[in-house]
Amino acid sequence: MSQTWWRGAAIYQVYLRSFADGNGDGVGDLAGLRSRLPYLKDLGIDAIWLNPWYPSPMADGGYDVADYRDIEPVFGTLAEAETFIAEAHELDIRVIIDVVPNHSSTASAWFQQALADPGARARFWFRDEPNDWQSIFGGPAWTQVADGQWYLHLFAPEQPDFNWADPDVHREFEDVLRFWFDRGVDGFRIDSAALLFKSDTSYEDLDEVHDVYRRWREVADEYGERVLIGEVWLPDQERFARYLRPDELHTAFNFDFLSCPWEPAELRRVIDLTLATHIPIGAPPTWVLSNHDVTRPVTRYGRADTAFAHGGALHGSPSDAELGYRRARAAALLAMALPGCVYVYQGEELGLPEVEALPDELRQDPMYVRSGGANPGRDGCRVPLPWSGDEPPFGFGDGRPWLPQPEGWRKLTAEAQRADLGSMLNLYRTALGLRRDLLGDGTLGWLPSGPDVLAFTRDSGLTCVSNLGTGPVPLPAGTVLLASGPLDDATLPPDTTAWLTTPA
Repeated sequence: MSQTWWRGAAIYQVYLRSFADGNGDGVGDLAGLRSRLPYLKDLGIDAIWLNPWYPSPMADGGYDVADYRDIEPVFGTLAEAETFIAEAHELDIRVIIDVVPNHSSTASAWFQQALADPGARARFWFRDEPNDWQSIFGGPAWTQVADGQWYLHLFAPEQPDFNWADPDVHREFEDVLRFWFDRGVDGFRIDSAALLFKSDTSYEDLDEVHDVYRRWREVADEYGERVLIGEVWLPDQERFARYLRPDELHTAFNFDFLSCPWEPAELRRVIDLTLATHIPIGAPPTWVLSNHDVTRPVTRYGRADTAFAHGGALHGSPSDAELGYRRARAAALLAMALPGCVYVYQGEELGLPEVEALPDELRQDPMYVRSGGANPGRDGCRVPLPWSGDEPPFGFGDGRPWLPQPEGWRKLTAEAQRADLGSMLNLYRTALGLRRDLLGDGTLGWLPSGPDVLAFTRDSGLTCVSNLGTGPVPLPAGTVLLASGPLDDATLPPDTTAWLTTPA
């Protein structure tokens, strides 16, 4: 098994606003995160990935970055960030942070200078006439300024796109990488990694972007075992693989797996395609069930359509809570058993459902605002975590959380689940502990199985069997180490995954 940490790591995603509130203002912060580091150590993760923690007007949850070299005051200070990095390292937990190279904030010094001086606009996409491009968040992708010119924003109007044809932009981001590497950060997750360059007709996956990541890889390699992780949404696997060539990014998110429905043939296809894409170039796959942008698995897997749908197309669709919970447990063990690294989004280990009944006046996602309410946005998976107690704010902090927590979450708090050996939390704790010793980086070999079963053996000899059918199936010979649900003698019930050791 490789000793390069990021090839087989279990990485926990922290959406800082919603993780833990240390000062009682209702918003998660570094003080809250630092107080919960023992929880994360006990959970068994190898690294923390944080969504943007930079100064920001929060027009898009921090992805509108005003200053890449400081910390948003609501979250804490730069000194506190450095202390957090040191404390995480003392617990053998690596730290990965977001970098957002496609766009900035209208509040940034560069953009304010561009507004004041038309001669200082080369770092952004200003034009006398806009084209017909539409924003990913809905509505036109161009906004007009006072002197009549228009600037491009593929996301919200508060997020002006950088012009990567300008050398200043290249120098700026190389310096930002060094700034954080010098402070001990172990890697970067690159937001919207394929969107940096634009032509007259396209803004996705242009060839010039690879030169940027070759240069970034040189910078990262100067610092030793640092990692660059791409957010690359591309349907073409050959073009996706180009980002993972040995001199570019180390890994990239596996959105095909994240979006895949709970169907055996489709999951097998996605797993095979993922391995076929990564193995020839020596890159480790990643396995992701959820993140801050998608419907939580417990809700998604309980629907008739279990695929992830962009744009909130399935929002409000009936979801069988018990079925979704059972499948989410099975999917977690399946994902953790696959070769490569695995991501856990905060609250996934608690089995939190999507909060779909948020009051409209409290929704903050620009997707909701820009679509006129047609798209409910992503706030439902960003509701602050429940830690303890019987009523909100459930130990999140002393103040009212920035988004309301459902009363029913009293049964889902970390405190309540820690005392329940059969809880989702304890399933994750046990699985992540076994994974560190027996799984992670490597290969798999498929085993003969029926059409509704996924069965494979890993390098260590551990066998994983997932039953996605409607009836029980026989278990292979071996000793059961862990199962996502109760077993019936020597059979595996529907929507259940088991890990076994093979007999000698």
